[in-house]
Amino acid sequence: MYNSTPRLTVVGAGPGDEDLITLKAVKVLKDADVILYDALVNPLLLKHAPQAKHIFVGKRKGYQRFSQDEINDLIVKYAMAYGHVVRLKGGDPFIFGRGAEEMEYATQHELIAEMVPGISSSLAVPAAQNIPLTKRGSAESFWVITGTTKDRALSKDIALAAQSTATVVILMGMSKLSEITALFKAEGKAKLPVAIIQNGTTFQEKIAVGTIATIEEEVRKNGLSNPAVIVIGEVVKHRTQLNLIQEKVYVKSLL
Repeated sequence: MYNSTPRLTVVGAGPGDEDLITLKAVKVLKDADVILYDALVNPLLLKHAPQAKHIFVGKRKGYQRFSQDEINDLIVKYAMAYGHVVRLKGGDPFIFGRGAEEMEYATQHELIAEMVPGISSSLAVPAAQNIPLTKRGSAESFWVITGTTKDRALSKDIALAAQSTATVVILMGMSKLSEITALFKAEGKAKLPVAIIQNGTTFQEKIAVGTIATIEEEVRKNGLSNPAVIVIGEVVKHRTQLNLIQEKVYVKSLL
């Protein structure tokens, strides 16, 4: 029998850096009986829950250990058998993380369900590269869009975003990069700055910076692939400007 009331806590693990997880999330991990964790979760976070069963249920393009339906069933199964199940998901579970779906399924099976927000990669990954999503004179708003919908098609929202002056952040969009750039070119924005950051905030981080016209070549030169965050907008220039200033300060300090 279970050790405590059957329940689910969906927890955001942050963008990848093990330090970018909330204190509340760490407290919940320490209370877990079972942890079901995703591919984008830094496995070092599991050290906060040595008492729990650790079960990998990650999905990546071309590889899927468990379907979403199977994961839903595992949540209920382990909650009934052990008590407190923590569903540890990369970034924030309510931003393209299917956390809401898992909570709905759990409550339908009479589990208590709670959510601990996480730091979304859509915000943190650009910030870690000194790219602000909003900046006076450059961008008054931003879009966060999935690059690939449930039907494996490009989100129609990207075409709308391409017409705006907002910063556009696209997750899960690397396989659609040619289609994305074509939409911006059609709006006369071939010179618009773009940054693509792979494995953001981790030691495996890689970045390519260019424009709508050049970014595909930059991606090829730098060997970028998923998982990556695509940032499109004038705010990308802030990173370049800041890097130049920092280089000058560094050189001056050596003199």
